[in-house]
Amino acid sequence: MTDAGPAQDVLRPTPFLSSVMQIEPQWIDYNGHLNMAYYNVMFDRAIDELWSELGIGPSYMRERHGSTFTAECHVRYLREIHLGDPVQVSIMLVGADAKRLHTFEELRHAGEGWLSATSENMTIHIDMTARKTAPFPPDIRARIQSVVDAHAAIPRPEGLGRQIAMPVKR
Repeated sequence: MTDAGPAQDVLRPTPFLSSVMQIEPQWIDYNGHLNMAYYNVMFDRAIDELWSELGIGPSYMRERHGSTFTAECHVRYLREIHLGDPVQVSIMLVGADAKRLHTFEELRHAGEGWLSATSENMTIHIDMTARKTAPFPPDIRARIQSVVDAHAAIPRPEGLGRQIAMPVKR
């Protein structure tokens, strides 16, 4: 994978859309649906596409010795995905600061549009030479902020900021 640099479409007030992906046969579990671990694979592949658009993909790591690590993840499984279902991930860059990116992702059936799962993530920027958190370089920070600003115009999705908890009995 190469870094394409920022494209104009990531600066529009619409979520970033990944490539359409296919479910791989070995990802289907004994229940006949996509195993929970592979939802994260699909979300991660989509994030890699967005990171390349932002200029923080593989070439960024090689050339500038910076990368990102996931610090926290909350996945909600809402509807089963099966072998043969094409899927696409939309990503909203909810917020960012000098060292962190907050994303909200939705995995949808690419043909029918229904929502299968969501993933909310906190990602941290890493100086790979020191292997410690570090601020994004100013040029990258500016690209990220442009996308955050564009995505601020998008209505906040249901489930954003949701916590895991037992239902409250009334």
